[in-house]
Amino acid sequence: MCSCFVKQFAAPDIDSKMDLRRLAKDTAIYGLSSIVGRFLNYLLSLLYTHIFPAEDGGLGVVTNMYAHTALILVILTFGMETTYFRFANKGDDKPDTVFSTSLAVVGTLALVFVGVVFGFITPLSEWLKYSEHPEYVMIMAVTVALDAIQAIPFCLLRYRKRPIKFVFLKLLFIVLSIVLNLLYFFVLNGRDILYIFVINLVCTGLITFFFIPEFIHAEWKFDFSLLRRMFTYSWPILVLGIAGILNQTFDKQAFPLIYDGADCDIQLGIYGSCVKIAMIMALITQAFRYAYEPFVFGSAKDKDSKETYAVAMKYFIIFTLLAFLCVIGYLDILKLAIGSSYHVGLGVVPVVMAAEIMMGIYFNLSFWYKLIDRTIFGAVFSAIGCAVLIAINVIFVPKYGYMACAWGGFAGYGVAMVLSYFVGQKYYPINYPLKSILVYTLIAAAFFAVMELLPAEWPVWLKIIINTILILAFIAHILYHDLPVRSLPIVGKYFRK
Repeated sequence: MCSCFVKQFAAPDIDSKMDLRRLAKDTAIYGLSSIVGRFLNYLLSLLYTHIFPAEDGGLGVVTNMYAHTALILVILTFGMETTYFRFANKGDDKPDTVFSTSLAVVGTLALVFVGVVFGFITPLSEWLKYSEHPEYVMIMAVTVALDAIQAIPFCLLRYRKRPIKFVFLKLLFIVLSIVLNLLYFFVLNGRDILYIFVINLVCTGLITFFFIPEFIHAEWKFDFSLLRRMFTYSWPILVLGIAGILNQTFDKQAFPLIYDGADCDIQLGIYGSCVKIAMIMALITQAFRYAYEPFVFGSAKDKDSKETYAVAMKYFIIFTLLAFLCVIGYLDILKLAIGSSYHVGLGVVPVVMAAEIMMGIYFNLSFWYKLIDRTIFGAVFSAIGCAVLIAINVIFVPKYGYMACAWGGFAGYGVAMVLSYFVGQKYYPINYPLKSILVYTLIAAAFFAVMELLPAEWPVWLKIIINTILILAFIAHILYHDLPVRSLPIVGKYFRK
């Protein structure tokens, strides 16, 4: 991989190449749990569309509930995941003390949250419009609390470079979830939405037990001085995280409050189901994030770290653009994964995927303020992006429905991405290969336009052939300019002189 950094960008030295190889390896390992695991989970979600027709509105309830829990998870973890990596790698404090202090904070917040929910379940259920099903709220409260507590031990596995256990636990959760869902919905022929939440709770609870060795062997020490410093670092990340997750979930949370149509649950179910196809991009960015976060903090002191970050950004953009073209090019096949009653919402797929690419770029850019301990910038950028998203949703959802939700996310991430880049170049300048990135972006945009302009009446097989040619042309450009075949592992040796 690394011998290809020869055109349009100066080649890194040997240490930088080794760092990039390590990043690629870790991305591949964590990608096994992220991409494979979440892909199986998305398949399960898409399977629901064949069980619950759009007109039932049941998946609208599921979409809304999971959107709320995603926000709560960010609040309960309180930015401690990134904070853990920062302080564990900084060298001023013992990593075990950082772990125990982080876990104590998150665990306390989780327990308080569950107590509040159970204590005020009636008004909370009424406010969420689930007064007839308060059990939905109670089950999801316990589930998200356990998820928050697990977040810190998962960080510990990443810090200690134990990807095998990390991958095993992530995949175990997905496999168990799939088995139980298939058992209930197909073997027992159940049709109660409640059991989607129950199964999630059972699987989450089981995973918690696998962290008992980490809890037992940890050096438990709570450091108040460390806690103060961690809070100073983490609260802007919390604000950043809240704004970031609102960019992803506000449309699904607020849709019932903004959209006044009688078919609200139906529309939300269609939107949430079609977004699942676009989330293939989220799988890629999540895998990259798992490897990239500890990689950045671990290599921050390297003399060529900025050059390495720039190259990593370029290749992230290249391969997410390729994924974008693949999804759009084969959408006529991928749409078969969801029930036909949901196909009306497929227009959101390219918009949401583009938004996910910008979110990934924003994540890559975000490390400059984390490395200089100015996380307040991230909070500001994300808050502004979130404000843009909320404004677009509030103004346009009543008229345009869920399409306004998709464009709101696109605009919100776009604004945050642009702000982070320009301000970052002032405080932590990195020489990104903008010319090369722009060329790839323009080629992908042109190929996308061709795919979209193909006449709808043409046979599906003909459109797929044309789209495949365009995708292969994009791959050929990558191989010729930035990833020569001779540099590839295994097969590359057959192309070398």
